[in-house]
Amino acid sequence: MPPVPESAPSPSEGAPAGPGDRYVGDAAGAAAVEIRPAATVMLVRDGEPDPTDGSTLEVCLLRRNLQSQFVGGVHVFPGGAVDPGDADPTVLSRCDGLTPEEAEAAGGLAFWVASIRESFEEAGLLAARHASDGRLLSLRDDAVAARFAEHRRAIDAGERSIGEILEAEDLRLDLSGTHFVSRWITPLGLVRRYDTRFFVAAAPAGQRAAHDGREAIAAEWHRPPETLRRHAAGELVMRLPTIASLGWLTESSTAAEAIAAAAAIVDPPVIEGPPVRPVAAPADAGIAPEVEALAEPEAAA
Repeated sequence: MPPVPESAPSPSEGAPAGPGDRYVGDAAGAAAVEIRPAATVMLVRDGEPDPTDGSTLEVCLLRRNLQSQFVGGVHVFPGGAVDPGDADPTVLSRCDGLTPEEAEAAGGLAFWVASIRESFEEAGLLAARHASDGRLLSLRDDAVAARFAEHRRAIDAGERSIGEILEAEDLRLDLSGTHFVSRWITPLGLVRRYDTRFFVAAAPAGQRAAHDGREAIAAEWHRPPETLRRHAAGELVMRLPTIASLGWLTESSTAAEAIAAAAAIVDPPVIEGPPVRPVAAPADAGIAPEVEALAEPEAAA
């Protein structure tokens, strides 16, 4: 279970309100706000050994566009709201690596599909295999990379669905290396609410992470302990679910250890703060980073 750092408010106590928070009515009347399903994925890989402890674990973090109305400038994992297309029968028929029971543990295959689709849209990484022979998708070839760059642009623009890409390239999504580790629900009282499943997955070999230049301005590989130190020093801005998840990752030294730890979680924790109440704030105040992002789907629209 991802621990909550001592410096952060406990999810059981909720998160503090701030002058930038936006609410809907009061805590008692906020239940009408739609809770959107979402998925976030911690993509892990092994880098060079750390000279201090020999650990190699790295995780992909995106830096949100500074002009974004939602957590601008914040470092996040790839993620976003579940789209209707993530549950399309065509897509679901092209998913491998999960039993029905495993898929249902996260609420259905659509959450798993969303985690992979979002990692492709936002970080350029697509966990898929060729249907013909089971080979992992590689983007090392320049022509193939260019073709998938166009797929990525089109899916982000809403011109193409993940199902259409899988059909056109005769691919199957590989869910075997993606594991459900926690669930964060935005508390009552905020103008946006999300029910977000957090996953851990191995970054696909033969592919390179790259930001999209729109929602994110950087895609970088970070060592969890160092990233938490930089956050504590004020160098990086992150939200509670990201901080807690990075804290959990520090318990592993390699990508294989992190994936094994994720696979061993039988009952992923559900983390939801109690209702939060409004404070005085300007009418044009930005959306709350601290509380609203308690269930951040990281880069949800």
